[in-house]
Amino acid sequence: MPISADQFDAIEEEKDAPTPGTNAHEVLSFLEANADSAFTQSEIVEATDIPRGSVGPTLVRLREAGRVDHRGTYWRVSDHEESLNAAANHASDVAASHEEEPLDYDEWQEHAVDPRETRE
Repeated sequence: MPISADQFDAIEEEKDAPTPGTNAHEVLSFLEANADSAFTQSEIVEATDIPRGSVGPTLVRLREAGRVDHRGTYWRVSDHEESLNAAANHASDVAASHEEEPLDYDEWQEHAVDPRETRE
């Protein structure tokens, strides 16, 4: 069954994010919620109710995607993943703050840099 161009574009935008309801999404959500800790596979099984035989392969795929780190028997959300989440949260907060405040065009214009003045 064909899909619309908008549906196709949405798939393209979400290609790196695990689909909600999947093992990868559940594991990553758990590790992100507990970013200050690292866990064994057994602890992840207990916390997420994902079958024991599925957690290991899921963690390996997430590690290959750069979303989790692994040392010894422990797993945690990667620093890269955390920095991406922090950047997205910051961008969202900034956008939300701009929605609450009306733009004062005159004030913005006072601080704007004229591109002709920056030429050497």
